[in-house]
Order: sequence, then C-alpha cells, then structure tokens
Amino acid sequence: MGKRLLEQKQRIDSERLYPPREAIELLKALDGAKFDESFEVHMHLNVDPRKADQLVRGTMMLPNGTGKSQRVAVFAVGEKAVEAENAGADVVGSDDLAARVQNDNFMDFDVAVATPDQMATVGRLGQILGPRGLMPNPKSGTVTMDVAKAVEEIKRGKIEYRVDRYGIIHGIIGKKSFDADSLVQNYFSLRDELVRARPSAVKGRYVKSITVTTTMGPAIKVDPSVERE
Repeated sequence: MGKRLLEQKQRIDSERLYPPREAIELLKALDGAKFDESFEVHMHLNVDPRKADQLVRGTMMLPNGTGKSQRVAVFAVGEKAVEAENAGADVVGSDDLAARVQNDNFMDFDVAVATPDQMATVGRLGQILGPRGLMPNPKSGTVTMDVAKAVEEIKRGKIEYRVDRYGIIHGIIGKKSFDADSLVQNYFSLRDELVRARPSAVKGRYVKSITVTTTMGPAIKVDPSVERE
C-alpha cells in the first residue's frame, strides 16, 4: 500500500457510516492522483443474482453525466447507419465491422448498439463481446431501431447497471473534478434508481452496504438510510 493511500486512510473513520455529502466532500479534499479520477459507488444488495427474479439490471441517465466520453460502435446498414453516424457514433458497420472485431481484434469502443436485423451478425461475436459486457441487449436499450436516440443518450451519460455475482452494483457517478453538488445529485439518482429496481422477490433489508471511492483513493462507508437532501 502506497504512502499516500495510508495517509488518506488515516483521515477516515473506518467504523463510521458517513452521510453521502460528507463522504463525497472528504474524498474530494484528499490529495489524489495526477489524473482526474473517477468517483465510484459500490452498493451491496441483498439479492441472489443466480435467481432470475432477483437480477437487478437496467439503464439510467445521470443528471450530470459521468464525465467519461463513451465510444460507441453501431451495427446497422442503410438509413440507420447514416442516422447513427449523424448522431455521433464513433464507428458504424455491419459484416465489415464484425470482421474487424473478429479478425483484427478491433475493440476501440465502450458500448455496442445494433438494430434488430443485425443481431444475427452480432451474435457471431458473442464469445468476444459477451465476456467484456459489450453484447447489445434489448433490456439495456442497445438493440433498437432508434439508433440515433441510443447513441445520443450514451454520449450524454446514459449508464447501464447490473448486479455482479456477489450481489454488488458498481457504478461511476462522475469525476473528481465535478463539484460536490453534481456528485451528490448523481449519487442519489443512482441510489434511487436501484431502490426503484428492487425485485419483488427480495424480502427484508435490501441494501446491505454502500461505499464510495475514487480510482486511486480509499473507500468510505456511506449510510444507506440517508435520503435525498
């Protein structure tokens, strides 16, 4: 563990549950890395992801975006390909794009979008895109005829959330350069969305724990019971 991280940890009470704003302001005040670190939220939910009726997954728009520029690849042809290009897609194609991914190991994108008629082509890339979480999916809005809207929303900060096998949601709510108000607003938007997405099959306490951290910073425990300011 680095000297700087040890010094940062000394300023945090590891036994305390901090109000969200205090935790965010404390992290912002710590001397960090030389680059603009991401602000992360890790929410441990009382769900069993192995059961289909307890899988928490969806998409949402953060009010202040993530601060990260998302590179979007779109599988489409004809008018839909033109619409995707005009909306700001970074790369657009069909069989040619699939061949680049498959044969040339082209992975210079963060999100893949496809029109429904392209899923036969995209399906051949399942072993490549699937493990990376890049496979287009109707539930996340990345299999759609409205490719222009999908690209525009992703570029504006639309995020996808999905519980991992341990029941944890990992989300980015902005950059360290964001002001505290913007980070707090994004935090509560994500928290409220995950509470709204609570599976009906889950009984008892839903949120086990929440921590916030930065890319290179320490983790701070947040009080899950604190409501929106």
